[in-house]
Amino acid sequence: MATQAKDTPQDTAPDSVVVRFAGDSGDGMQLTGGQFTLSTALAGNDLATFPDFPAEIRAPQGTLFGVSAFQINFGSREINTAGDAPDVLVAMNPAGLKVNLDALKPGGLIIIDTGEFTKRNLDKAKYDVSPLEDDSLAKWDVLAFDISALTVEAVKPFGLGNKDALRCKNMWTLGLALWMFDRERGPLEDWLKNKFKNKPEIADANIAALNAGHAYGETAELSGPLQKLHIDPVEAEPGLYRTITGAEAISLGLVAGAQLAELPMFFGGYPITPASAILHHLARLKEFGVTTFQAEDEIAAICAAIGASYAGQLGITSSSGPGIALKGEAMGLAIMTELPLVIVNSQRGGPSTGLPTKTEQSDLYQAMYGRNGDAPMPIVSACSPGDAFEVAIEACRIATQYMTPVMLLTDGYIANAAEPWKVPDPDTFEPFPAKFLTEKNGEELLPYKRDSKGARPWIKPGTPDLMHRIGGIEKAVDTGHIDYAPDNHQAMTDARVNKVLNVEVPDQEIAAGEAGGKLVVVGWGSTYGPIRRAVDNSRAKGMDVSHIHVRHIWPLPKNLGDLLNSYDNVLVPEMNTGQFKTVLRDQFLVDAKPLTKTSGQPFSIVEMEEAIDKYFDGIPDNEGGQVEVNDTQLPSSEQ
Repeated sequence: MATQAKDTPQDTAPDSVVVRFAGDSGDGMQLTGGQFTLSTALAGNDLATFPDFPAEIRAPQGTLFGVSAFQINFGSREINTAGDAPDVLVAMNPAGLKVNLDALKPGGLIIIDTGEFTKRNLDKAKYDVSPLEDDSLAKWDVLAFDISALTVEAVKPFGLGNKDALRCKNMWTLGLALWMFDRERGPLEDWLKNKFKNKPEIADANIAALNAGHAYGETAELSGPLQKLHIDPVEAEPGLYRTITGAEAISLGLVAGAQLAELPMFFGGYPITPASAILHHLARLKEFGVTTFQAEDEIAAICAAIGASYAGQLGITSSSGPGIALKGEAMGLAIMTELPLVIVNSQRGGPSTGLPTKTEQSDLYQAMYGRNGDAPMPIVSACSPGDAFEVAIEACRIATQYMTPVMLLTDGYIANAAEPWKVPDPDTFEPFPAKFLTEKNGEELLPYKRDSKGARPWIKPGTPDLMHRIGGIEKAVDTGHIDYAPDNHQAMTDARVNKVLNVEVPDQEIAAGEAGGKLVVVGWGSTYGPIRRAVDNSRAKGMDVSHIHVRHIWPLPKNLGDLLNSYDNVLVPEMNTGQFKTVLRDQFLVDAKPLTKTSGQPFSIVEMEEAIDKYFDGIPDNEGGQVEVNDTQLPSSEQ
């Protein structure tokens, strides 16, 4: 559990802790979690977060489907996931308790606002009897008190009405959490003053609530389960660090990619969860030559981006699965015209509108095959919020160097989650300046004559003597004239396919373990954290298991087939029904086995470990004996 007894020496404190804040969507749980994340980063801990939003824009207050939660795993060691079972659950109402209670670790601490445990709220949460009055919470430590009343009392001097006073409740809770984990209040006070600089009375009230929650922790330490716990800073390389979400990292990476290509950037988007945040971030970066355009629909957004690329800018568009479906025809247009374009797909649960606020990886088939005709497109995938920065740059490189649209896959978990990120040195990135044709490349202009990469020249409209046809109808080899001839279509189809297949991608590396062995776990996207942690834990027990994580989904790294064939078993965990598993089977004829999940929630480390264990349960090792698993003690919060 996260609490520490008063007589427990500090050196026995856990090296990581998982805390989950849960309440109504109007209780400010995401704000509370975000600011606690900021204070944790300033304390020097490594961390990973998981914001879990309700799907409804504003569900009825106090209902089970209106619960909003924010989980953070932080510690003095490397953190790969937001954690499996929370050590501490802060439940702001009965619904928040009921939805999240089963996830709490046995012996963990529950902090409850009794002021919200009214008969009406209990009925909304489907409680026949209050859990505070029966034995249903017996296996956990419970600290129950009226946070609502304490908040109202703390802000009384500022003359707020009852409704506005209760809005400070999340700051009171945050103050208690800051005390629990030995965090400084100063940065939060500065943030509140800046946020409400035009309403100083609101800022002062929230600061008073923050301080009151902190003071309550000092008082509550005198008795009961609540104890102060200090987590030492993590050892880290020197440098400038900041917390970053996946959406922020993609936005910065796209800007960096455009700068490395020496191009202005045009972003055409349409609001959709969870992709909207990219548009919001880029709109604040106009000083870097970024133009943002919120179109009337998804089709207009991508067509505007294609138009920008035709005009000589780097066109970028973003959406989630439903919007990507609408963009399908225009993606084919970008492939046929052979113009650079980056398409970001922040995947969510589907099909149709599906699970708007939940995460999934079920758009892989859509990315690879979801267009009419043979329309190949390079595909790259980010594995974490920080990784999204480099992957965005890679997408820009491929798009501009090979004159092709590129799909960048992320998902709801990566987009919303945050982690510490070491700000890279810009000089470490090699520029890839875009080149435009400025004069005829033959006796006559040949707008589809290909270079050594298979890319056609990029011609800005209005360049003297370089007028040419462009559009979605098949073009003649080299000249670009309209041509329906069978041999020409075959040649152009082959050229487009081969260009993508020959995109230069680095050889596949092994994330953990070595080449060859009993089992390899192959992942892509946001499954990186739980796979890496589970593989590390299993290897610590003596299991012959390795981890490969694929960034370049298409074309696949050229050495990947031989690498996979060096293992006896291949396991592919995915938050879909087995899409990447099918791709690997198709391309390399390996007997890859799926581990699938479509619950809208990320994989847990325990789920991964249980799947790995099955391959070592009575299976002979390479020498004919049985695999022996030792009882190595694993870190508590990530299992």
